Amino acid sequence: MPIDFFKQFISPPTLTTPRLILRKILPQDANDMFSYASRQDVTAYLLWSPHPDLAYTVKYLKYVQGEYKKGRFFDWAIILAETERMIGTVGFTELDRVNMTAEIGYVVNPDYHGMGIATEAVSAVIGYAFCELKIERVEARYMVGNTASLRVMEKCGMKKEGILRSLMEVKGIRRDIGICSILKNEYFANKKQSEF
Repeated sequence: MPIDFFKQFISPPTLTTPRLILRKILPQDANDMFSYASRQDVTAYLLWSPHPDLAYTVKYLKYVQGEYKKGRFFDWAIILAETERMIGTVGFTELDRVNMTAEIGYVVNPDYHGMGIATEAVSAVIGYAFCELKIERVEARYMVGNTASLRVMEKCGMKKEGILRSLMEVKGIRRDIGICSILKNEYFANKKQSEF
């Protein structure tokens, strides 16, 4: 019987890595989220615009709680275990139960860039997708020009499949979108190799 993705995320499981705790996003994360979600440099390559004020973030997190309850929200807060500070989010932007595929997305506070945080968080979510949800394919997309995001995907074992030219209009600009993916058999083959 197929796993019910949506029930899994009504109360998403906590995932841990050497430096991170991935847990449900909570209302009390508002200040930490606003500290990066309000920045222009964070949203330059994202579909959403900077949060204009803390009240907007609080309202957004209230909305998120409702979406969790409906089983329609698939993100984790990225918590730096050492400080217990929320420094970003990671999760699935899409889960396709029919084809057993998933698309992953992530954002990390720029104050923590260059530390391998995104790679660590994304790797944990990819592992969860293949080992727990029994997904067959995980993909991720990036706006051309966002080389840092592409590097994260490649470090997580994803292969670049190509560029979808002028795929989206984002904030009034036509954007080329790159796509990378990793298949279940590739993930387990990589995992087996890393054990030797």
